[in-house]
Amino acid sequence: MNEVIALRAQGLYKVFGRHANEAVAKLGKGASRDDLGGATAAVIDASFDVRQGEIFVVMGLSGSGKSTLIRMLNGLHTQTAGSVEIGGASITNATTAELRDIRRHKVSMVFQHFALLPHRTVIDNVAYGLEIQGLAKDERLTRAREVTQMVGLAGWEDKFPSQLSGGMQQRVGLARALAADSDVLLMDEAFSALDPLIRREMQEQLVELQSQLGKTIVFITHDLNEAMFLGDRIAVMRDGRIVQIGTPEDILTNPANEYVEQFVQDVDRSRVLSADSVMRAPRTIIYQGSGPHVALKLMRDEQLSAAYVVKRDRTLVGWVSDRDVLDLVRKGARDLTSAIKENHGAVANDTALAELFIPAIEAALPLAVQDDRGRLVGVIPRVTLLATLGGEPDADASASPRPDPLPTSVVDKALDASDHGPTTTAKEAS
Repeated sequence: MNEVIALRAQGLYKVFGRHANEAVAKLGKGASRDDLGGATAAVIDASFDVRQGEIFVVMGLSGSGKSTLIRMLNGLHTQTAGSVEIGGASITNATTAELRDIRRHKVSMVFQHFALLPHRTVIDNVAYGLEIQGLAKDERLTRAREVTQMVGLAGWEDKFPSQLSGGMQQRVGLARALAADSDVLLMDEAFSALDPLIRREMQEQLVELQSQLGKTIVFITHDLNEAMFLGDRIAVMRDGRIVQIGTPEDILTNPANEYVEQFVQDVDRSRVLSADSVMRAPRTIIYQGSGPHVALKLMRDEQLSAAYVVKRDRTLVGWVSDRDVLDLVRKGARDLTSAIKENHGAVANDTALAELFIPAIEAALPLAVQDDRGRLVGVIPRVTLLATLGGEPDADASASPRPDPLPTSVVDKALDASDHGPTTTAKEAS
């Protein structure tokens, strides 16, 4: 199914000062920002699409052009060159009346410094956008109360902004934008004025609200950890240009240049990378229908003390140890069932690395990773987890689980002494 594009920017330039068009022509020919005479280029040739329902973060240091860029997306700044479309409606060629209609119905904005009306109560601030849209009073107040409760301000509806903390004021600003029910939500450094704990709380609430409402959000920030936490995709800006667009994992693991690489050096990798980004194929898997002889031989060949057991569709069943399987061989058993232990440590493939430490410590063998259907898709040895968080190459990702595997001679002797040969086959993971 084709992705729906909620917002599209193509070849955007914003030049302040005289002879702006001439400056755009110079920039198009490779001129630097310092070679434009009296003109100042804030945004240079910015192009990107924002998909419906995603959080698209624009990240950069002060002076990178990110705030100018977001103001071009709703027409607060007129672009010097390029185009912007929101839901198929052109911002670039819109008349004053058309632009006003777009701002009422297609795009809302949350500002860094709240921009609340001090003489209006919380509920009236939240309902303000609906009032501008022309909704009847009862209808807009009903909608405003719903959204006010959604952002955690129930009971504060009749308070004035001066009676609220900074975090609560920002919730009012967010509620006002959500109440308008526009297609795209623009957020310019919306949480940067908040204390760290309140800021983190607001970030988490935004993610929760976005998952419930499916809003398309363009979020501006200079904070890398905030960008990594919020963004489905991130655009990194430097000196007016977008230097890389990618997922948080792309930005962290495959920086486009030295600038991006330096930018991400101090990011908390444990909260950005997920299990599926560091997992690897298990050295051996054993199918549930395999007999003890097959299982023991597979573990012997790979010098493993234990291995995961899966169904034919790779649904994870549990795991077996070489010692338990050896006992079955010595008893002449032809079925693995009694040796299979339930697996308590499997994690979902989208689990953040920060949440893997305890499961990895408690797991009897490399941590199992499952998809949403319960299938084994990979494993994470402890050494891989530690190496990834340290930013170092995986030195020995195939490390064996503890305890050490049985000596080969012991296994061979048991197999040779048994009267029962293998009756089924098992496959090794690639």
